[in-house]
Amino acid sequence: MSKGTPPPQDAAPPEATPGLDPERLRAHLDRALPGLTRGPLRARLIEGGRSNLTYRVTDGTSSWVVRRPPLGHVLATAHDMRREYRVISALHGTPVPVPEALLLCTDESVLGAPFYVMELVEGVPYRTADQLRPLGAERTRAVVLSLVDTLVELHAVDPEAAGLGDFGRPEGFLDRQLRRWGKQLAASRSRELPGIDALHDELRRTLPDSPAPAVVHGDYRLDNVLVGADDRITAVLDWEMSTLGDPLTDLGLLVMYSEQRESPLAGAGAPSPLATTRGAPGHPEPAELIERYAARSGRDVSRVAWYTAFAYFKIAVILEGIHYRYTLGQTLGEGFDRIGAVVPHFIEHGHATLSALDES
Repeated sequence: MSKGTPPPQDAAPPEATPGLDPERLRAHLDRALPGLTRGPLRARLIEGGRSNLTYRVTDGTSSWVVRRPPLGHVLATAHDMRREYRVISALHGTPVPVPEALLLCTDESVLGAPFYVMELVEGVPYRTADQLRPLGAERTRAVVLSLVDTLVELHAVDPEAAGLGDFGRPEGFLDRQLRRWGKQLAASRSRELPGIDALHDELRRTLPDSPAPAVVHGDYRLDNVLVGADDRITAVLDWEMSTLGDPLTDLGLLVMYSEQRESPLAGAGAPSPLATTRGAPGHPEPAELIERYAARSGRDVSRVAWYTAFAYFKIAVILEGIHYRYTLGQTLGEGFDRIGAVVPHFIEHGHATLSALDES
């Protein structure tokens, strides 16, 4: 099932679906896509996402997925439904598996924010080592390696041929990324975070030269893809941070997630708010993922540690933004009360990763 959603008959009633009014949505769909729906809609928030809100919507016969920005505090340039819709529309039909995009709505009077509707793709998002463990070592290894292979396919897409030649500004990409995430941090700063400013400064001091640009996902990890019954990736999801830029930022993020052996809250009686799958039997080591990407893409990965440290910084900023929304009472779902406690973990590991780069 997509993102762990229950079958349609268990869908929540309209009044239990904050951020999406099924009646208003159906009225809009009937105007924009006549004949798509065949009856009243029911919707359910899909758990798992920590940023944009994702819903499974059904008319009792067919089902779709709706994506919209979070409620309340929204950072500038983030949560752009137009960008998500554009990139999955462009990639549909390439070797990169994505859902078919059906409709973009920028009229905020419908749901209170821009949103888009896409095809529902069946598959499982493996979020934890415990979820992977029943697959066994061989299948787990195959799933994780296919994640690398799909990333290589994404970075092999010709942006011009896909209609994404103006999707970003590759020149000076990393410098702008550092400035952007510094601004995102400032916009969500509500408490002292020792070491995060020093990490930002050290990343700027050691900025690498970027390879040839590619379409980058921006949040590439195992629980942002769906895996089918044949252990093949059926869809890459959550494109809200996609752009045209340095492809090694995706690799660094994937390595960062693959380094997490256990929850940063282990021992505190709480699961991690982030995917931590490395502990599953058969899960490849980060070094193997790097080697496989290098061999299949032909790219120089000698500075991947910088990109991994940048991933730690970026995730720290993202989690701090989510923590800030939680303190304002503007999050939906469970687990947000634990987000703030893990931010220092990512700051610390960012520094450690950069130190290892200096020693190499």
